[in-house]
Amino acid sequence: MSKKTRKKSSMASPKNRKASAAKPAAAKTAAKAASKIARRSTPALTKKPAAKSASKAAKTATKAAAEKLAKKPAKTVKTASAKASHKPTSKELIKSNLSDMPKPVAGTGLAEGAMAPPFSLPRDGGGSVSLADYAGKKLVLFFYPRADTPGCTREAIDFTRLDSAFADAGAVVLGISADTVKAQESFRNKHQLSVPLISDEQHEMLEAYGAWGEKSMYGRTFMGIIRTTVLIGADGRIAKIWRNVRVDGHAEEVLAAIRAM
Repeated sequence: MSKKTRKKSSMASPKNRKASAAKPAAAKTAAKAASKIARRSTPALTKKPAAKSASKAAKTATKAAAEKLAKKPAKTVKTASAKASHKPTSKELIKSNLSDMPKPVAGTGLAEGAMAPPFSLPRDGGGSVSLADYAGKKLVLFFYPRADTPGCTREAIDFTRLDSAFADAGAVVLGISADTVKAQESFRNKHQLSVPLISDEQHEMLEAYGAWGEKSMYGRTFMGIIRTTVLIGADGRIAKIWRNVRVDGHAEEVLAAIRAM
């Protein structure tokens, strides 16, 4: 080989080496670019919408099934209620209705013709009063809510005013409330009342004679004394009962009933 040829080949070899080394690098770069393009390609994009559309379809199917099931019980209930309306009321329903009903207040079963419940309670001025003290006599018991209130004061004054007329008709009048003996005495002294006033703080007599029960005022419900008057005959039986008494003219009405006996 000539010197010129060796020189050319030696000079050409580094270039050749660089070219061959650049080829793999270019190949790697191309491969990377291809992989990136592959990742962003349409198949990957089409997968997501497909999943979304599938979940949408599943939701629609579930909703339709739920609506279908919801409709069926409604029809069943309607049919059952229609059939049940022709059947007699069940024992359980009757039982629940009875339990919801308010219980009767003690003493409200007291009726005309029944024997008067016995009692023995303290009175104004000291001592006590009992039903046995008036055996063989006509007895008027007027139950009032509270001493020295307007309506109760008018009622007590009316019975005091007619006290001698009641005595002439063979009857004794007693006033009863849940006030203390001291309050009854103050009430008597203030209005110069002549009828004995009984104190029933424990509501025993009030309940026995049906004068204690549920009341309502200004939209409020509470337990208290229901203005009541009971007339007991000489035989110890209840001759007449006035419930939810209106004060005006009441004393005269009771006197008229005694005279008619």
